[in-house]
Amino acid sequence: MISIAVISGFVLALFAPTIHRIKPSWSGGVLALLPLSLFFFFFSFIGEISGGTEIVESAAWAPQIGVAFSFYLDGLSLLFALLISGIGALIIFYSGGYLHGHPNLGRFYTYLLGFMASMLGLVLASNVISLFIFWELTSLSSYFLIGFDHHRESARSAALQALLVTGIGGLALLAGLILLAQAGGSQEIYELLSRGDAVRSHPLIVPMLILLLAGAFTKSAQVPFHFWLPSAMEGPAPVSAYLHSATMVKAGVYLVLRLSPVFSGSASWHTSLTLFGGVTMIVGAWLAIVQTDMKKLLAYTTVNGLGMLVFLTGLGTPLALQAAVVFLIAHALYKGSLFLSAGVVDHETGSRNVRELRGLYKRLPLITIATALAGMSMAGLPPLVGFVGKELIYETVLAGSGPGHLVVIAALLANTLLFAASGVLLIRPFFGRAAPEAASSRGHRVSIDLWLGPVVPAAAGLLFGLIPGLLSSAIVSPAAAAVAARHVEAHLALWHGFTPMLLLSLVTIGLGCAFYGVTISKETLVDRWRWLGSAGPARWYDVGLNALKGLAHWQTRLLQSGYLHHYVLTIVLTAVILTAVTMIRLKGFLIPTTDLQVSAYELVIVVLMILAALVAVCSKTRMSAIVAMGVIGYGLALIFVDFGAPDLAMTQFIIETMTVILFVLVIYRLPHYTAISSRGSRLFSALVAAASGALMTSLVLVAHGIREGSRLSGYFADNSLLLAHGRNVVNVIIVDFRGMDTLGEITVLSLAGIGVYTLLKLRPHRNSKEEQAQTTTSNEEQESTDH
Repeated sequence: MISIAVISGFVLALFAPTIHRIKPSWSGGVLALLPLSLFFFFFSFIGEISGGTEIVESAAWAPQIGVAFSFYLDGLSLLFALLISGIGALIIFYSGGYLHGHPNLGRFYTYLLGFMASMLGLVLASNVISLFIFWELTSLSSYFLIGFDHHRESARSAALQALLVTGIGGLALLAGLILLAQAGGSQEIYELLSRGDAVRSHPLIVPMLILLLAGAFTKSAQVPFHFWLPSAMEGPAPVSAYLHSATMVKAGVYLVLRLSPVFSGSASWHTSLTLFGGVTMIVGAWLAIVQTDMKKLLAYTTVNGLGMLVFLTGLGTPLALQAAVVFLIAHALYKGSLFLSAGVVDHETGSRNVRELRGLYKRLPLITIATALAGMSMAGLPPLVGFVGKELIYETVLAGSGPGHLVVIAALLANTLLFAASGVLLIRPFFGRAAPEAASSRGHRVSIDLWLGPVVPAAAGLLFGLIPGLLSSAIVSPAAAAVAARHVEAHLALWHGFTPMLLLSLVTIGLGCAFYGVTISKETLVDRWRWLGSAGPARWYDVGLNALKGLAHWQTRLLQSGYLHHYVLTIVLTAVILTAVTMIRLKGFLIPTTDLQVSAYELVIVVLMILAALVAVCSKTRMSAIVAMGVIGYGLALIFVDFGAPDLAMTQFIIETMTVILFVLVIYRLPHYTAISSRGSRLFSALVAAASGALMTSLVLVAHGIREGSRLSGYFADNSLLLAHGRNVVNVIIVDFRGMDTLGEITVLSLAGIGVYTLLKLRPHRNSKEEQAQTTTSNEEQESTDH
């Protein structure tokens, strides 16, 4: 059933354009029924999973190498599946209103559903190879989503940047997963989770960690790979909301949470996650408060949230993992709502600039309520679920011990800056005093498909904040237990009394208000820091990409001269040198045999072919060159006859005859022979050709001297009549035993023929009389030259 749930998304993606074409106005709601059904499907497993059950489904794929199409459902994968399907239903429904009337909306649904199915496959996959395939599918589908407005160069660049960064990380991840499977003795994740000791004691543990974390960090935008995520805001609002709330950027977080039981106890694992996550959450929050674009601000707060999740996973205590799960839920809810709200604001006002927007509460009252609830949750204010998550974070860092309590300071600074960023997003744009003309305009009525998406996650954040017990045993405990690899009892509450965590929350609010005041009153000073977003790693990416383009340009100029003669010369010379060096190094093994029996008539045929080749090369006229080439072909056919292969000889006769005829028919369309190369160049080409011929002769003689036999030759001879019902072994090999190869060759030739025909049809048409006159003149000149 789980496999069907994953595949259903891909199937519906194929039919999405057709459904949209049939009923454009209803397509969003109709297509949203699938993720909604998947949400309830996975919701039905809550009781079973919270009771400690783990579900595994597997189907053999490539059993010889241990690859299976397998899925694993436990508390962690169930949590992600619920977020992906639930928010996915809202996003698809929202897209119908946000992109209403867009000519490519049907294609957008295909990309979105394919992305959703890829994410479900990723978080549910049990086999490491299956996980990698779904991992790459998310990168590919996100490329199409980010670059959906492909007519804009900025969208295309952002999509390419995301694909390159996450694609390079994906290659590192593949190598890391293969090492992990080798170290753990299995490719199934549910088996690897119980083999942590074997993995941690493996001698390649450090390279394994580097490769796995490179894949996770590039996907989840950890410093220094964070720069691609804000650039991905070039995609439409539904894309930003889906990718940055519950799906793509959470894939790396899922990976480190999934593998935490395997590497828990490794100092390198905990130190790397805590360090990179801590730096990322501070950098993301700091860059958020200096932004003026709503989506860019939210993008950098997403970087902050991802860093916080990695930071908590690195701490690794049961309380830290419990805090990570709660914060994961809170972040998905408030970030999905905020991105969708920003999309509505842009859709209705045409602007996302937080310094220009004012008084939105009058024009968009429902969106203002949703944004206020989600913004308060992001700021960590009660009674939202974000406050519950922040309290758990502070409880975690206070319970741990570190040099100078650096983890406490890092968490406090990150939450303080995030609080200020929430104020920048919320206060002035929605509750600031608008200009008279703006205050009097009431704007357009927001349809249900636009306001439902922001309101539902915001309301869920309020519900789970007021009654956090709804999450405790059903969601948080199973997910945290899956990461901690032991039982975790979660007791969530909105009020814990007067505790050190509450004191830190009050300090966060006070410092956050101070930062917000500075941000508002010192806009010029804030603007000076905005350049940091495009500096550092972002600048390195641009320099590296330009350097790669420069290298490609230089290499192309060096190798792609545009002359076929140069290409053939390079290939032949390289083959001659490498093969000759190999033969010399192997010495005695590759000595040409001299045990040859050549009859007189065979020698005559060979001499005629050699003389014909010389004539073809040295000929001054095209007709004599064609005749000489025909002599070579017919001589080869006579050799086939001599060696008892009449079928090959007949084929060669037919092909050679057709080739000569075609050359004669086409020859008058070709330019006359002209000496375009120097004598030295021709001499060098002749030497290379002679060396190539000598080398091939030596190889044939070497092969003639090796009497090892072949298993295939005996098999073909024994089974040609028995299995393929053919007496001609050569023909049976071509059309039966190697039928797919022959089909491929036929396909290539057919495509080449179609391509030539297309080029001929597309050539510019000249005046028929002028063309006829030019052809007549060319023929007369050719006849004169031949005579």
